[in-house]
Amino acid sequence: MWQSLLAPVDLYCERTGPEFWAEPLNALSNLAFFAAGLWGVWQVRKRGTGTFAEVLAWWVVAIGVGSSLFHTFATRAMILADVLPIAGFTLAYTLFNLRRFLGMKWGKAIAVFVAFYAVAGLVTFAVPDWLRQASNGTTGYLPPFLALAFFGAWVAASGNRAGWYNLAGSAIFVVSVICRMIDPLVCGGFPLGTHFLWHIFNGLMLGVLLAATARFGKPGVGGSRAVGQ
Repeated sequence: MWQSLLAPVDLYCERTGPEFWAEPLNALSNLAFFAAGLWGVWQVRKRGTGTFAEVLAWWVVAIGVGSSLFHTFATRAMILADVLPIAGFTLAYTLFNLRRFLGMKWGKAIAVFVAFYAVAGLVTFAVPDWLRQASNGTTGYLPPFLALAFFGAWVAASGNRAGWYNLAGSAIFVVSVICRMIDPLVCGGFPLGTHFLWHIFNGLMLGVLLAATARFGKPGVGGSRAVGQ
């Protein structure tokens, strides 16, 4: 089991061997997550948006840590360090939307949360294998994209400007997904690949989400009450 977890993986164009520093650009581009997260912490504290918001900002820093570990050590075990913080942030930010932006009570928020991810999970599971392979595994990121688009539209319709930040984030996410998809296709002409752009655009996207969190995420300011902020 341990040998399997420590087995090296080679998933990206830039990596040409199992060495620690075999993906320098992919590793260094994780600075985008650190920059977004630390900026978010500063904004949340400056605006007094509260503990939940600050946890989200530090979570973005954790995404940078996990991704950095994966793109340096590049083992099967490090895949979890990369994926789990992303999944955790997606779920926590969805709850933040429901609680802070839409002003739902916990019971309703959890019901909507479970229903949405049940549907999103089924949609992702239904994606055919050929499309999964053609997209370089990017269809696995359908749930966070759908969450940004769906709850962004809902929050915007409620009159809270945070929804427009979510929709902007979903648009940026489309660009970052394209960069991830084409990474193996450009290797012949561009050995560095495009995965580093996935990091940079995702860092930008997360910065936009943290801007919404800091500006419109104070407790008790959900729904249309946040219009004038």
